Amino acid sequence: MSNSEGKYTYFITGGGTGGHIYPAVAVADALDKDEDTKALYYIGNPENLEADIVRRRGYEFLPVNIHGMPRKVCFSLFKWSFQLIAAVMHCLGYINTYKPDAVFGTGGYVSAPILIACRLAKVPYMMHDCDAQPGLVTRNLAAGASAVSLAFECAKDSIKNEHCFVNGNPIRPEFKTLTKFEAREAMGLGHKLTICIMGGSQGAHSINDAAVEILKTLSMKYDAQIIFQTGKKNFDRVIEQLLKIYPDYELDKNLIVKPYFDNMATVLKASDIAVSRAGSLSLSEICASGIAPVLVPYPYAAADHQRKNAKYLCEKGAAIYLEDNEVSEKTLLSAILSLLTDREKLIKVQQAAMKLARYDGVEKIVHQLKEIIQ
Repeated sequence: MSNSEGKYTYFITGGGTGGHIYPAVAVADALDKDEDTKALYYIGNPENLEADIVRRRGYEFLPVNIHGMPRKVCFSLFKWSFQLIAAVMHCLGYINTYKPDAVFGTGGYVSAPILIACRLAKVPYMMHDCDAQPGLVTRNLAAGASAVSLAFECAKDSIKNEHCFVNGNPIRPEFKTLTKFEAREAMGLGHKLTICIMGGSQGAHSINDAAVEILKTLSMKYDAQIIFQTGKKNFDRVIEQLLKIYPDYELDKNLIVKPYFDNMATVLKASDIAVSRAGSLSLSEICASGIAPVLVPYPYAAADHQRKNAKYLCEKGAAIYLEDNEVSEKTLLSAILSLLTDREKLIKVQQAAMKLARYDGVEKIVHQLKEIIQ
């Protein structure tokens, strides 16, 4: 699909969770600045987080109505099959209208319709999978991709495609350029040890419940700053609990408690320790920020990919590991204090994490994506 102008039109797709959205957005941002880009469109579910994020960044959003596939054979699966067919037809219409030269997708159910449409319309597409165990969509559609980008070397074993590249996850340039001093200044924090507690964009009950119990102790006894992302769905519940335990928390300058942060680069670069789920993008951003993580993998993640991600970091000496069912006020505080009160151990884990950081994933993906255009 070469064109005489040497300018290219791209579709970007990925949604549902931050782990699918932010790598796609990072690539979109890079393509938007590329002199060879003619036009850029983002395909996603209008009911999901990606719709707000993409529109705020000024990209044209093309909606597609698709939801996660039911894992059991039932009427819902039958209904979903028709939804998928309708979504693929809708995407074929987008291809016919906007004529993309290449499509980039980050896996997950949101990207499936346009990638299937690409196979039908013979439009070259590239996929990126961020996990040690690639997801269902990646495993099924990678064979028809012109290129596949992976975050982990071990993920190659699950992919049937000769054109695989281990690029790491695409992350925003702020993770390379923003300093800890600048990040703390931007957040109105002091320059002392800082802990980020987060459960992903949706939050995590186990992490939230244990964290609420120890915020006052970490702040008042250890004078640590805490940035606590509760997740939008859990914010009211967390605040209700927190008011019972620590009624004056809003007066504590060491605490920032919010449902969600739009710019996690600033949050993570301001931090020294992170309590987090083990989604691959979160891990990539943690490593790029030089943070010592306490990882609590989501136990019901597809193909158990979060445990595999977390254990990979642990093997490298770059994380402390807690099972979700082990998380309590006592165990979480103990894990944090093992780093907070042992500066030598803290630095050792931070350095091990930073060794795993890859800052050039976006540049590599953009180059490979342009290479697949015929």
